[in-house]
Amino acid sequence: MSDLFSVAGKVVVLTGGLGQLGREFTTSLANAGAKVAVYSRRSITQAQFDELFPGLGENVRIYEASVTDKAALEAATDKVIADWGVPDVLVNNAGIDSKPDGGAEQNAPFEVYPQKFWDEIIDTNLTGVMLCSQVIGAKMAEKRRGSIINVGSIYGLVSPNQALYAYREKRDGVPFIKAVSYAASKSGLVNLTRYVATYWAEKNVRCNLISFGGVKTGSFDKEFVDNFLERVPMRRQAEKGEYNGVIQFLASDASTYMTGSNVVVDGGFTAW
Repeated sequence: MSDLFSVAGKVVVLTGGLGQLGREFTTSLANAGAKVAVYSRRSITQAQFDELFPGLGENVRIYEASVTDKAALEAATDKVIADWGVPDVLVNNAGIDSKPDGGAEQNAPFEVYPQKFWDEIIDTNLTGVMLCSQVIGAKMAEKRRGSIINVGSIYGLVSPNQALYAYREKRDGVPFIKAVSYAASKSGLVNLTRYVATYWAEKNVRCNLISFGGVKTGSFDKEFVDNFLERVPMRRQAEKGEYNGVIQFLASDASTYMTGSNVVVDGGFTAW
């Protein structure tokens, strides 16, 4: 049974692998024996690499490519294939959101929310997933095997509850509205996942979505965290390592008959 869940020897492309969750996924998969190609829009030095991924130099490599640049994705994928072979797994993890401490314009009421922020978030969170799936998924389809894992959010299933953020206006005197763009981008992944899953099903390329809940990062106001946890049946945020298992499950042969699914890992947030 342990062999069924193994990812040893699999070639994994993981976008956004230098972020907090991305580093968790990269480290977990590499420690389990996978070869992880991290696609990043920024380069890092060897010293930075050694600090982020100590002892993983044989199993982790960084390839500079933005998920919104198809030509860069194609060039990076050609390098991965030359280095390690056609990827077995693609984890579409790269994503952005309006910053919790961002200016009022980023978190403006819907009526006046600037299109530039909509475009930026949709381009990365939705168009970027489509482009990565096009480029890497096509290579998988030629080999007639592969697993695409899209990283979603509870806000792809339910609308942000603006009551969670109401304390900001009381505290700062400026309206703070959780923006529409993040929710729209993550809900778009639900059907993009189904589309890709059915499109390549006969070529044995699977595509599944994981909808994550809140994760403990230390970057949110205590007021927000307290408000959020009142709505989580488990009364806590996820630890950063608690999402690794479902990533490895979908990357492994334990999930070979699973495609087009949305795995919700949210402490029960969407159960209420």
